[in-house]
Amino acid sequence: MNIEKEKVLELAKKYEKDITKFLRDLVKIPGESAQEEGVIKRIEQEMRALDFDKIQIDPMGNILGFIGKGKKIIGFDAHIDTVGIGNRENWNFDPYDGYETESEIGGRGTSDQLGGIVSAVYGAKIIKELNLISEEYSVMVTGTVQEEDCDGLCWEYIIKEDKIRPEFVVSTEPTDGGIYRGQRGRMEIRVDVTGISCHGSAPERGDNAIYKMAEILLNIRDLNENDASDENEIKGLVKMLDEKYNEQWKEARFLGRGTVTTSEIFFTSPSRCAVADSCSISLDRRMTAGETFESCLEEIRALPAVKKYNAKVSMYNYERPSWTGLVYPIECYFPTWVIPEDHKVTEALKESYEALYGNKRTGSAETEQERVNRPLVDKWTFSTNGVSIMGRNGIPVIGFGPGAEAQAHAPNEKTWKDDLVKCAAVYALLPSVYTSK
Repeated sequence: MNIEKEKVLELAKKYEKDITKFLRDLVKIPGESAQEEGVIKRIEQEMRALDFDKIQIDPMGNILGFIGKGKKIIGFDAHIDTVGIGNRENWNFDPYDGYETESEIGGRGTSDQLGGIVSAVYGAKIIKELNLISEEYSVMVTGTVQEEDCDGLCWEYIIKEDKIRPEFVVSTEPTDGGIYRGQRGRMEIRVDVTGISCHGSAPERGDNAIYKMAEILLNIRDLNENDASDENEIKGLVKMLDEKYNEQWKEARFLGRGTVTTSEIFFTSPSRCAVADSCSISLDRRMTAGETFESCLEEIRALPAVKKYNAKVSMYNYERPSWTGLVYPIECYFPTWVIPEDHKVTEALKESYEALYGNKRTGSAETEQERVNRPLVDKWTFSTNGVSIMGRNGIPVIGFGPGAEAQAHAPNEKTWKDDLVKCAAVYALLPSVYTSK
C-alpha cells in the first residue's frame, strides 16, 4: 500500500497542469442543461488522448468512459451541465473565460461541477497507468447531462436503457474536502385553485382565486415553520426528527429536517380590471429520511385551506429534450438517500482518503481553516444524481468531489487546484482499497 500510495500521489501532482488545462477548456464551452454537446465532445477528446479502453456517448447524450474490462463496475459520476450566469454585473470576470492563479481556477462550473469530471478522468488514467484495478472490475467515468434541470434523469437512462448497473458510484459533486454519504430529497409540487371572474368594480359577483390561494399560502408557511406540539392543527415538518412521528428519525437528524417553500405563483384573469379566476403555486419541498412523494402530497392535500377550497395538488413532470433530441419523461421527484457510516463503500473511501491525507478535511490555504473542524464524513445540503442511483435504484453512492458547495450557482465561482489533485489521487486509490476488503 505504501508504494502504491506514493506513486498515486506522485502522478496526481504530476498531472496538475493537464488537469488545469482540461478544466479551463471546459469552462470556455457554455453547457447549460440540454446544450451540453460541446462539453461532451471535449471530454471525449480527453478520454481518447488518455487511452480509455472504451468510450461511448449514449442516445441521451451522456458520455461513458471505461478503464478495464471486468464485468463488475465502479462508477465515478460528474454532471457536466451548468446553470446560467445570472446577472452578468455580479461577476468580476468573464464567467466563460475564467481565470487562473497559482492556487485556484475561476469560471462558471468550476465547482459545480466540471472540476469533478476533470479529477475523475485523471483518476482513471492513474488507475490504468499503475494497474490499480483487478481483472474482475472496470472503472466507468460518466459525464452526465441535464442534472441541473432534472437531477438523476441521466442515471435513470443509464440504468434502465443503457442497462448499466455499477456496484457503487462515487458522486464527484463538491464536498468541501469531506466524504458525503447522503442528502435530503426534493420534489416539485403544484397547487391549483379555481374561482369565477367578474368585473373588478363589483368583486362580490365573483370568486377570487387569489384570495383562496392566500389562505393556502399561510397554511404552507405554517407547515414549514410550526413546531410539532399537540395544540397545532398544522404540525411543522420538524416533527420528522421525532421518533414519535418517524421510524427513521436517526437518519432524519443526520440529514436535517425537511422544508417547504413557495417558489412561484401564477394566476389567470380576463384583465387587470377583473377578479382572478384561477391561481397556482409551485412548491419546493425538501424531504428528509422517512418522507416519500406520497406522504408529501398527502400532507399538502390535508391542509385546512386546501381542503376548504378543493385545491388540486399534483407533481410536476419533466419532458425537455436532451441535446441529442431525446425526450425521457419523468416526474419531478428526487428521493432522499443515505448509506450507513459503516457501509463497505463508506469505509473504503474513508480508508483511501486517510491513507493519502490523514483523518481531517484538508484544502488550500484559503479553505483549510474552515474545513478542518468539520466532520470528515457528512452529507450534502443540496441534491445530486444520487437521487436516482441510490434513491430510486438502490445502488450505493458515496460523495467526494473538488470544490465547495457554497460556490454552486454563485457569481465569481471558483475551485482550487489542490482539491482537483487530491480528488484524482483518492479516486485512483479507491478501487484497489474497495476490492481488497
